Amino acid sequence: MLGFTYYTPTKVVFGPYAELKTGELVAEQGAKKVLIHYGSERVKRTGLIAQIEKSLDELGIGYVELGGVVPNPRLSKVYEGIELCRKEGVDFLLAVGGGSVADSAKAIGYGLANEGDVWDFFDLKRKPAGAYPVGVVLTISATGSEMSNSTVITNEDGWLKRSCNTDYIRPRFAVLNPTLTMTLPEYQTMSGCTDIMMHTLERYLNNGGAMDLTDEIAEGLLRTVMRNALILLDEPENYDARAEIMWAGSLSHNGLTGCGTDGGDWACHRLEHEVGGMFDVAHGAGLAAIWGTWARYVYKNNPARFAKLAVNVLGVTPCDDDEATALAGIGAMEEFFRSIHMPVSLTELGVHPTDEEYKELAHKAAVASPTGTLGSVMKLQEADMEAIFRAAQ
Repeated sequence: MLGFTYYTPTKVVFGPYAELKTGELVAEQGAKKVLIHYGSERVKRTGLIAQIEKSLDELGIGYVELGGVVPNPRLSKVYEGIELCRKEGVDFLLAVGGGSVADSAKAIGYGLANEGDVWDFFDLKRKPAGAYPVGVVLTISATGSEMSNSTVITNEDGWLKRSCNTDYIRPRFAVLNPTLTMTLPEYQTMSGCTDIMMHTLERYLNNGGAMDLTDEIAEGLLRTVMRNALILLDEPENYDARAEIMWAGSLSHNGLTGCGTDGGDWACHRLEHEVGGMFDVAHGAGLAAIWGTWARYVYKNNPARFAKLAVNVLGVTPCDDDEATALAGIGAMEEFFRSIHMPVSLTELGVHPTDEEYKELAHKAAVASPTGTLGSVMKLQEADMEAIFRAAQ
């Protein structure tokens, strides 16, 4: 077991009608004027924005709106938000939506608190010295951004999808009402379930440190998401299943499932960022399309770890050796992804890179890392990254 720091300052209000407490939660932060940041008009049509505005009105808290956030949130919208907030004197950012909206609000928070171009923080040119406070009213269970220190933004100039991770940007509060996720299309729900699983798989499949309690939490979380994802295929309005998945999403990316390890691998996420940046695909679906190929490429560096996943999470009967068990587990995970209608290859994802695009994907992934390498289970060089992209087709 390795030493660790576990920091989760986000206040969570969970359950039916939790969004009605939004004004009270914002007031606790001492906010005077709020940016209500959202994506599609769905949150307006459902009346959610109106409910939130009413809760702010009742407490005399001013607000201004900025919608239009898209999946793989764009840097141009972040710039627009920074300009609007400075003009309007905003001192608190309220994300109403999923991970893309939360990430956009977080990036705006960086831009407001620091001089210069906010993209510098994502382009590894410098580090932020602070951020404006953010709160989240969650409508999609997926990224875990409502409790994480992570922000991912896509720069349209070159279609670069990059992250910036600091504790400055952990949300002050997260409002979680599972009912708000019931109207999501099946593909979006299952892509979200996959993303949740990947946040724990990235931490679980590591090459340094182990802690029995952390492993059992991770394994239980994975089994819970898998079980309830299958329920939602047949019962999309099942409140209990929605609740299990929503809470799993928050716990999967707040650091809990990585305590005592080396922090995890994260190569799949970094590889998918390039696919998402270039082809604008759903993040969870992109992860599912890459994971099996990555796993077969690296598992021999730690077959016991992959075998443990196979047995404890996927119910694989142990084979004669760890390598065989690991391979059976990788296959079982891909079968699960197929069962929830997720792709397990780039072709199934609808992505067909050209020869030059394979090279570009790998190069972008390599240069986005300070070391030029990715991963913990295996240190991937640029040539390895290109090989994985090609094999994932």
